[in-house]
Amino acid sequence: MGWLQRLQDGLTKTRKNVEGSLKRLLGSGPDPAVLEEVEEALLGADVGVRVVERLMEQIRTEGFSTDSDDPLHPFKRTLLDIFQTIPSESLDILIQQGPRPYVILTVGINGVGKTTTVAKLGKRFKQAGHQPLFVAADTFRAAATEQLEIWGNRIGVDVIRHKQGADPAAVVFDGLAAAKSRKSDVVLIDTAGRLHTKVNLMQEIQKIKRVITRELPGAPHEVLLTLDGTLGQNTIAQAKQFHESLGVTGLALTKLDGTARGGVVVAIAEELKIPIRLIGVGEGEDDLQNFQAKEFIDALLHIENSTR
Repeated sequence: MGWLQRLQDGLTKTRKNVEGSLKRLLGSGPDPAVLEEVEEALLGADVGVRVVERLMEQIRTEGFSTDSDDPLHPFKRTLLDIFQTIPSESLDILIQQGPRPYVILTVGINGVGKTTTVAKLGKRFKQAGHQPLFVAADTFRAAATEQLEIWGNRIGVDVIRHKQGADPAAVVFDGLAAAKSRKSDVVLIDTAGRLHTKVNLMQEIQKIKRVITRELPGAPHEVLLTLDGTLGQNTIAQAKQFHESLGVTGLALTKLDGTARGGVVVAIAEELKIPIRLIGVGEGEDDLQNFQAKEFIDALLHIENSTR
């Protein structure tokens, strides 16, 4: 199955939220009752108030495209404009062009899929010919370290770890020393989940970042915040707090296949202007992919038999 088809399948729950009302709008024209229905559907998909206002104003003033094979082209163009204001380099390109070792610090709250994201990225970089190194800095959960070690053994990536309860900054210190001595290309640091509202936990991750910068000036080269797409608008509050504390440079959005609120990807882009590096629409290893705005929008607003 191609990536676009997997993306369409993964966004089924979100798309079903808006597909029916958009079909009715295409059939009826700018009927006020149907326009209101479309507006409610888009808000229900968590596209965000500001984005919905732009879309509705655009459709009221311009209507639908009459000279295009895709009558939803105006909607798609408006959404694409939002994404085009944000840098879109993939991690693959950044690593290829960046220093060695390239350090990726992954952060986020509990349960968003940080460890799995680290592991899948490690496999991808390994397949691309890079030599990655995993650093198990989630010393709070033994299961996280074990999960990372299982992945490391499976794909041939070394894991730097300490015993449970150890100082995560010390693990990171040892991990960077190992990366230098082994001439690793990329270091992926898995950290413990932490609530963005807990000051002491945020201070701990700030300490980790300071250790990284001290041991390797210029690093971390990527602060990758993993967000759970099923949480909708709550992800925006999380991202703001992490960004203020750490300077987030990229986002990974997971579990979009399990939510009817996948439109939050658009809201995040509009609100935060932080590059979306990765999206996940399934549990498979290939279901975590580089974010591509056009493909995402086409999948989000894909309507069967919508072309004419």
